[in-house]
Amino acid sequence: MRSSKGGVGVVQSTDVRPEACPVLKTADVISGKWTLLILRDLSRGINRFSSLERSLVGISPKTLSERLKSLERVGIITRKSFAEVPPRVEYTLTEMGWDLIPLIERMREYGNKWLTNGRPRE
Repeated sequence: MRSSKGGVGVVQSTDVRPEACPVLKTADVISGKWTLLILRDLSRGINRFSSLERSLVGISPKTLSERLKSLERVGIITRKSFAEVPPRVEYTLTEMGWDLIPLIERMREYGNKWLTNGRPRE
């Protein structure tokens, strides 16, 4: 919940138990290395494993597979298999996944405004 204190937004706790905190639950979903970049690519329409792998330079196939399975398990993406030769699999964001995109965009804005080369601006 957000309230205003002298014109400045104040984030208030919604629960005293950390495991029930919606902020921590959201952070847990998106915190894995590569996860935000996978979501970014899916929001741009890149939806096949090989295309994601090419876009995410440096990710291993095993890691990409694990991240996709994790996102599917929590309902952020869906996986659709096509009975073709060779087999084709496409990944798409669910409504739950699309709701994360404005958050990711806001994180980009914050980084552009306040961080340079991974460090706070001086």
